[in-house]
Amino acid sequence: MIVKTEEDINGLKEIGRICAAIRDELVSKTVPGITTKELDEIAGVMFEKEGAVSAPKGEYDFPGYTCISVNEEVAHGIPGDRVIQEGDLVNIDVSGSKNGYFADTGISIVVGDGNEVLKNLCNTAKLAFEAGIKKAKPGSRITGLGKVVYQTARQRGFNVIMNLTGHGIGRTIHEEPEYIYNYYEPSDSGLLKDGMVIAFEPFISTDEEEVFEKGDGWTYITEQSFVAQYEHTMILTKNGPIITTL
Repeated sequence: MIVKTEEDINGLKEIGRICAAIRDELVSKTVPGITTKELDEIAGVMFEKEGAVSAPKGEYDFPGYTCISVNEEVAHGIPGDRVIQEGDLVNIDVSGSKNGYFADTGISIVVGDGNEVLKNLCNTAKLAFEAGIKKAKPGSRITGLGKVVYQTARQRGFNVIMNLTGHGIGRTIHEEPEYIYNYYEPSDSGLLKDGMVIAFEPFISTDEEEVFEKGDGWTYITEQSFVAQYEHTMILTKNGPIITTL
């Protein structure tokens, strides 16, 4: 989507605010003893209260309002009876729509004290995101974001997941540009444009570079690595990105 009007900006900010509020509420409730289904039900109530619709449920008939992934699960985890434990790595991914506008946001956290490697992993995902948005300027190559994500990961002793990427967003949950890689992809000559709306989401891994589908039709997992994600939706402008999901 290319933003053209003040109405577009306000609509994107509104659904961004809602998704951010749900994300933050779920993060605060992610404590030992709660199930991923109980967390997801909180999101369902909040979506309804705000007059918004869960994007995975509304667009893809996903069996949950949000994607909640634990430990070996990296993305699209199905909420269920899994009980959160002290030290778990949990990813909360919230996307939704309201009045025809979409937003997508996610964050990985370590429950309780956890271990320092996982905390460092989560912090690296955030640092990689912050490095990337410095390159998020109209006229710049899209793959420039991925280049600095990869550099940040490697400098801190981690890898990136190659087969999960960011994407365009706005009037639907997935739009052009189809891929915003987390590494430098020389074949991608696409340029960022003024007013373009993107969901930028580094996936940082302790080791493996690819995920695979678990067998439930949704969940992506690794064989033995932990992966942290950090994602926001943003509107690109000449004066810097407007992050709608802060």
